[in-house]
Amino acid sequence: VKIADLTLASVGSSEEKLKKLGKDYLKTVIFGRSHASYYPASKDILYKLLFSKNGEILGAQAIGEEGVEKRIDVIATVMRLKGTVQDLLDAELCYAPPFNSAKDAVNVLGMNAVNILDGRVKMAFLEDLKDSFLIDVRPPMMFSSGTIEGAINIPAAKLRESLDRIPHDKKVVLFCKTGYTSYVAARILMQNGFDNVYSFGGGIMYYNQTR
Repeated sequence: VKIADLTLASVGSSEEKLKKLGKDYLKTVIFGRSHASYYPASKDILYKLLFSKNGEILGAQAIGEEGVEKRIDVIATVMRLKGTVQDLLDAELCYAPPFNSAKDAVNVLGMNAVNILDGRVKMAFLEDLKDSFLIDVRPPMMFSSGTIEGAINIPAAKLRESLDRIPHDKKVVLFCKTGYTSYVAARILMQNGFDNVYSFGGGIMYYNQTR
């Protein structure tokens, strides 16, 4: 579907449909780029991947200005061939800076899903923020430009020396710009004995666009 400058594409089930069917699912949300970020005119694309606990791909949606449909085409093909999220991670796709990133968003979606299934990270989304202990792991300058209400700022590089500021008895949700740094931060806390730690999918970019 084309709406003004935006392209919207979808395959399989939506989150709303899965809820109506009462089907269990997991999800991940990421921002990718239409092509290499250092090449001119690169555009953000927002993706959501829905999958089951056994790695079956249940659906995917994407929205952006350029390159949206070709990523959904890839996911649709993997679904048609009964592939799993591991196949998204392993997919070999064409690469040149004007057309793609070295690690395509399809690969990143698969990697995130595999990390979730393997227990390397737990994800949080908008519905999980209430009553959570929120930590913005971006640098102070980015934090001061706007954050999620109630969040404190502990830059990822300072986490190991700030463990005494983080509660063990609350759900801790970490967030950054798009989700990569908060994943790394969550791994740091998990390796230091924190169990109830989550990375906020899509970061503050997703929060600002969907709240």
